[in-house]
Amino acid sequence: MKLSDKKATLSFSDGSPSVDFPVYKGTIGPDVIDIRKLYGKTDMFTYDPGFLSTASCESAITYIDGDKGELLYRGYPIEQLAVNCDYLDICHLILNGDLPNAAQKADFDSLVTHHTMVHEQLHFFLRGFRRDAHPMAVLTGLVGALAAFYHDSTDITNAHHRDVSAIRLIAKMPTLVAMAYKYSQGQPFIYPQNDLSYTANFVRMMFATPCEDYKVNDVVVRALDRIFILHADHEQNASTSTVRLCGSSGTNPFAAIAAGVACLWGPAHGGANEACLQMLEHLQANGGIEKVGAFMEQVKDKNSGVRLMGFGHRVYKNYDPRAKLMQQTCKEVLSALGLEKDPLFKLAMELERIALEDPYFVDRKLYPNVDFYSGIVQRAIGVPTSMFTAIFALARTVGWIAQWNEMLSDPDYKIGRPRQLYVGSAVRDVPKKR
Repeated sequence: MKLSDKKATLSFSDGSPSVDFPVYKGTIGPDVIDIRKLYGKTDMFTYDPGFLSTASCESAITYIDGDKGELLYRGYPIEQLAVNCDYLDICHLILNGDLPNAAQKADFDSLVTHHTMVHEQLHFFLRGFRRDAHPMAVLTGLVGALAAFYHDSTDITNAHHRDVSAIRLIAKMPTLVAMAYKYSQGQPFIYPQNDLSYTANFVRMMFATPCEDYKVNDVVVRALDRIFILHADHEQNASTSTVRLCGSSGTNPFAAIAAGVACLWGPAHGGANEACLQMLEHLQANGGIEKVGAFMEQVKDKNSGVRLMGFGHRVYKNYDPRAKLMQQTCKEVLSALGLEKDPLFKLAMELERIALEDPYFVDRKLYPNVDFYSGIVQRAIGVPTSMFTAIFALARTVGWIAQWNEMLSDPDYKIGRPRQLYVGSAVRDVPKKR
């Protein structure tokens, strides 16, 4: 970051001396006021619930402009990356800072491909879970358990160890997600196949069985690959901040990523697409498309308690650029699989039409977000609702591990320790026993 010519001055109404703070400029985006010495100079903290106005780090990975509806990975617009690259291109970009050339791509793809197997003992570890356990509960345990099997790459002070752990996590996450799914279905695990692409391999591990040969559907592979690309990183969101905070203690990378998986499980974060499909299924079971208009009127009534899932975004105050790309993919998948007339999808499209035309939603910029379309796409290709967030975790792993690695490489990094505004009881004495 670059020191700005201007400075910020904090003044007080009680006549206390004013205090100056340096201002830094990033490449693009808002300037930041450096308040690291605030407590030492004023004996005060800032108060910022949700950290909505606080930059916790400097990062060169991802940039979001919510007002413009802009998302950049290492400076490249998501609209260009999604149509010109595959997911492993994006992984190379996010990890290393640049898109790979032909030779780099061949080496990187081969490296990831040859780390997709997991330790056989993990199969036995899985048996400790109930068959009806939520896949995210299983995945949180599996990712955390990797530290017990791959402890030869957990020295976070060793740059080579960090690189090896990054590749292992990216490579093994599809295998773990597919294992969690197969376990819930009571089906045998399918081993990775090295002659398939990253995403095609995942599709096969999810849907193949030993009973017959399985041919991977290219439409399904392209759709999932785009989902992976669009979810690869998203700046300092809740799960990424969790990975950084957990990792700041010096814990191993597998534990830090497991913390991110656990955070992502929340319905306000990675569980949003699951919640969206549940909303659609509930609406379909209670009147279907004939009741959409009445449902949307309930949404507009603040006293009804009815929420419209899959619309609007905390960061994007314009159309989510990922949603535009996912909308295209959604239409392609429904057309290719002959599902345009499926009742649930017709219901979803009617919700979309109303939201894009009704002034109430347009004025509030409650556009369909990426969760709305990705949930529909995943249902269309046969992914059960309970697996949506696990697939999100798979995609986001590269962002988490890159952010973790960036933090450890930052000379200013310290263990995270937020402050608080205490509002409990003042000092008081314990009553004497009678």
